[in-house]
Amino acid sequence: MSDLKYKLLNKTAVMGVIGLGYVGLPLAVEKAKAGYQTIGFDIQKEKVDLVNQGVNYIGDVVNEDLTEIVNNGFLRATTDFDKVASADVVCICVPTPLDEHQQPDISYVEASTRSILPHLHKDMLIILESTTYPGTTEELIKPILQSTGLKCGVDFYLAFSPERVDPGNITYKTKNTPKVVGGVTKKCTDLAALLYESILEAPIHKVSSPAVAEMEKILENTYRNVNIGLVNELAILSEKMGINIWEVIEAAKTKPYGFQAFYPGPGLGGHCIPLDPYYLSWKAREFGFHTSMIEASMIINDKMPEYVVERVSKILNRFEKSIKGSNILILGVAYKQDINDYRESPALEVIYELEKLNGNIQFYDPFIKEYEYKGKVKFGLGKINEKIMSEYDIVIVTTAHTNIDYELVQKSSKFVFDTKNAMKNILDRENIDLL
Repeated sequence: MSDLKYKLLNKTAVMGVIGLGYVGLPLAVEKAKAGYQTIGFDIQKEKVDLVNQGVNYIGDVVNEDLTEIVNNGFLRATTDFDKVASADVVCICVPTPLDEHQQPDISYVEASTRSILPHLHKDMLIILESTTYPGTTEELIKPILQSTGLKCGVDFYLAFSPERVDPGNITYKTKNTPKVVGGVTKKCTDLAALLYESILEAPIHKVSSPAVAEMEKILENTYRNVNIGLVNELAILSEKMGINIWEVIEAAKTKPYGFQAFYPGPGLGGHCIPLDPYYLSWKAREFGFHTSMIEASMIINDKMPEYVVERVSKILNRFEKSIKGSNILILGVAYKQDINDYRESPALEVIYELEKLNGNIQFYDPFIKEYEYKGKVKFGLGKINEKIMSEYDIVIVTTAHTNIDYELVQKSSKFVFDTKNAMKNILDRENIDLL
């Protein structure tokens, strides 16, 4: 039995998690709750200080859990990456954004790997959880780590296990979401699987390589991207035909097999679905392959904020108004309902485009008081009421938050453009248009 396997079995292994964001902090908390001494690493001192004070800033983490494990000494955070030397297992959970050319920016992954490099030791397990293109683990991380002279699969172990965080999901959290694991060697896979088996209450699915696990993650989100692109295109067509696409989807859902419902909207948001297909399209070029279906769906989804603005213009035109000079209220800037995460939110692009046309734009989001987009900070309304709502020429629902009084919105607003069907239960629909 290897030293690491022994340490995993008796919970004496020290855990390291690089990146304390939406993926890393929940994972660090679960490791600490399972009884492992856990160290969280982040370059942002503010996050480190909050963790060490037991103050939670991630919606999917239970406040009391964080406070307890910090007070009991099972979790501590630091900006000092030299402390990686004391870890037996290190999980990399850093962002993998796109650059200005829509190409993968893996600089955070590379920097994290290089921070491990001086402290890599025998029997250490490294797991990448950041979503990226197939091949990253073996083509980027493995050569960097092996530059120490240590051999992967013999001296140290390396695997990829995609994160499956769904912010705001009330059923599936880090703890109970099935995990996919693919190691460079069988032993790498087995040790990574053993780790997750010891901390999660969910099945662990082993695959034959990191590339399979990396492609699996891309498939999950590209599947959603393509299907949302399909329904967005049908929504545009249905509007031209005078057909309610939302009613069409509800009817299609009655089929008990062969159909899964996807819904249109103002565009795609979040840390995965809008980005992942670009990783695959970029990597596909290396093989002379053109991902035509995927790229077509990306074009449709990326154009939805522009389509929303076009519809707003047409609605205002009915009242002999233009976007220029009109008072417009955006309801919701989070990328999905009931969370405070606005990463890649299409609502931000809608606001940006409306402001370019000289509209007077405000927003209200019960979960977000301010946001930064393209270098500009915008502050939202602190509340909405009948008087406030009546001052706007049009209200645009861009996030279907469940704690907004949509009856008040309908009764108080001159007109509402509902891009999320959030007002589906409102009976009086004379002043409501759907996407």
